[in-house]
Amino acid sequence: METRTWGWLAAVVDVVLIVAFAVIGRSSHGEPFAPLGLWTTAFPFLAGWAIAYVTSGAWSRPLATWPTGVVVWVLTVFVGLAIRVATGQGVVDGNPLPISFVVVTTIVLGVFLVGWRLLARLVLRTRDRRSPARGAERPARR
Repeated sequence: METRTWGWLAAVVDVVLIVAFAVIGRSSHGEPFAPLGLWTTAFPFLAGWAIAYVTSGAWSRPLATWPTGVVVWVLTVFVGLAIRVATGQGVVDGNPLPISFVVVTTIVLGVFLVGWRLLARLVLRTRDRRSPARGAERPARR
């Protein structure tokens, strides 16, 4: 598969996982499933992801754990949390950024955004080992 195709696929997977994070978070806090509420929850992290994807050049090495996966993860969390604070989301007892939320967000998005890349690379590497001729025609993955 070409790098361009992997770039689009990686972008879709990342966005779906960030939205899933928002859905899981909202449901774990008993918040109703509503499109506007979901957008409000997911938007800060999607904005962080978009900044990360563009600035890191993730489309050129979409399956790389380092630096792509790690940079996308860290910037998604950092920018997402900053936007949440700036917009007043998630204030608990006057605390605009509860440490428990920071920890859970960092871990879950790390598992999601880096984890799927690790899994994809493992699957592709295993497939390449089983068919050496096919591996030679895929120089686009880094």
